[in-house]
Amino acid sequence: MSTGGILGLGAIAGVTIFIGLPVGRMRRLSAPVRVLLSAIAIGILTFLVWDVLSAGVEPVEHRLSMVTGAHRNPGESWWGFLGMAGLLALGLGLGLLSLVYYDRLLPRRKSVGSASMGPGAAAVEEFRAAEAWTPGRKLALTIAIGIGLHNFAEGLAIGQAAATGAISLAVLLVIGFGLHNATEGFGIVGPMAGDDDRPSWRLLGLLGLIGGGPTFVGTVVGQAFTSDEVSVAFLSLAAGSILYVVIQLVGVALRAGHKEMLYWGVFLGLVAGFATDFVVTAAGV
Repeated sequence: MSTGGILGLGAIAGVTIFIGLPVGRMRRLSAPVRVLLSAIAIGILTFLVWDVLSAGVEPVEHRLSMVTGAHRNPGESWWGFLGMAGLLALGLGLGLLSLVYYDRLLPRRKSVGSASMGPGAAAVEEFRAAEAWTPGRKLALTIAIGIGLHNFAEGLAIGQAAATGAISLAVLLVIGFGLHNATEGFGIVGPMAGDDDRPSWRLLGLLGLIGGGPTFVGTVVGQAFTSDEVSVAFLSLAAGSILYVVIQLVGVALRAGHKEMLYWGVFLGLVAGFATDFVVTAAGV
C-alpha cells in the first residue's frame, strides 16, 4: 500500500470521533438525563482505562517473559524489563498527577469593567462568554487530551501493520478503532451536558481535532518505525489522564444526585465500550 493510502487509513480512523461531538450541543435536558449522559461518558472512559492499560502492560509482560518465562531470551536482562516497567509507571503517574496542576493553567473567564466597553466590544465579550471555560468544558478538554494520547498509540498500530504489508490487519484496525472513536466523541462532550450555554461548533471541532487528530499523526510515525517504548509511554500517559477525568466526573455526578441514573449510565457506557472492542476481537485482531 502506498504512503498516501496508509495515511488515509489513519485519517478515517480518527475522523469518526466527530460523530459523537454534536451531542454536546443538546440542551433543555432534565437533571436525570444530564446525569445519565455524563454517566455514559464515565462508563466509556472507564472501559478506555482498562483497554489502554491492558495494551500498555502487554509489552512489559512480554519483556518479563523473555527473562523468566517460556519465551526466555539469553540476550534479554532484567534491566530491559525494569526499564519498560518504570516507563509504564512514570507515564501513568505523569498522566494522572500532572493534571491536578495543569487544570490551574486552563483559561478562565475574566470579568471586564464597563469602561472597556465600546463599539464592537460587546460582540467580543459575547464571544468570550459563549466560550467561557466552565468546569464541564475544562473536563472535556482534559478528556480530549487523554483520548488523543490513546489514539496516537492506536495510530502507531495502524501504521506499523500497514508498513509491514499486513493490509487486511490494518483495515480491521481502522474499522475497530473507528468504532471506538465514535463512542469516544460522546465521552468528550459528556461533561458539558450540565452547562447552560451550548458549546460552539468551533469548540467542538477543536476538541475533535485534539482527540482524533493524533490517530493520523500516530499512523505517520508508525509507518516509519516500530517502538514498544513509544507505545508504552503514550498508552500509560493516556491511562493516567483518563483515570483523572473519571474520578472528577464521578464526583460531579454524585453531587448532582439521581444515583440510579449514574449506575445505569456507567453500565451502558461500559457495554458500548466492550461492544466495539468485540468487533476487533471477532475479526481476530
